[in-house]
Amino acid sequence: MTLATAFHTDLGKALYHALRHRSTLPPLTQTHPDITVEDAYHISRSMLALRCERDGERVVGKKIGVTSEAVQNMLGVFQPDFGFLTDAMAFDDGAIIPASATLIAPRAEGEIAFRLGKTLSGTDNTEASVLAATECILPCFEIVDSRIANWQIAIQDTISDNASCGVYVLGETEIDPNPVDLAALRIDLYKNDLPLSSGLGSAVQGNPLTAVAWLANTLGAYGIDLEAGEVILSGSVVPLEPVQAGDRLRLEMSGADIPTCGATCAFS
Repeated sequence: MTLATAFHTDLGKALYHALRHRSTLPPLTQTHPDITVEDAYHISRSMLALRCERDGERVVGKKIGVTSEAVQNMLGVFQPDFGFLTDAMAFDDGAIIPASATLIAPRAEGEIAFRLGKTLSGTDNTEASVLAATECILPCFEIVDSRIANWQIAIQDTISDNASCGVYVLGETEIDPNPVDLAALRIDLYKNDLPLSSGLGSAVQGNPLTAVAWLANTLGAYGIDLEAGEVILSGSVVPLEPVQAGDRLRLEMSGADIPTCGATCAFS
């Protein structure tokens, strides 16, 4: 693994500035055609360090994105990405999110979130080890956003931009994953009280456990753990939906082995 350089630091600063000023940058893959995924990881870490050092944010989880075929086709990115969640990104169920003041081009996703009870380290994690480490699963909205102009992203752009993270909302219902067929879990998304989209857990790399194992192993290669107590977002099972001030979202998660549960949020 290469070390971070001034090049990575400068681009991390530019993305941090865009985040704080609700502005956008041209795609990094256009302005820096030779940028690699490893460069993108260092840029992302530089941007994250500024959020922690200047704004007092702390890491509370990680995310995997671009896992489903529907999302890959929408974005034109055909491999997963990864990013970091901070406490400033977390909103409670039922929250009103100030999108018009804090986000640029938000899009909503419906996901299955994991809360870990044990740490996952290294690069040999499996679906079984993820399940053993999981304390509970929860229904989740992720509201992704992009500091890259017009969502013109390649994989290097979105990883650099902290996997296009915006904010996220966890439902209140905590479910033991052990007796649950996670691939068969269904998520139904409603926008302004109208049915919008539906998807199954199998949309996420065949099984959300597979996606989280991939994330653990990918970050493990950089010496980063998925730590006990963290929230892990496993990727959207439905297409991305643009949202704006005035919109209301509702998500229902259902399956043969669980009570129907969900989450809601609105945007101002």
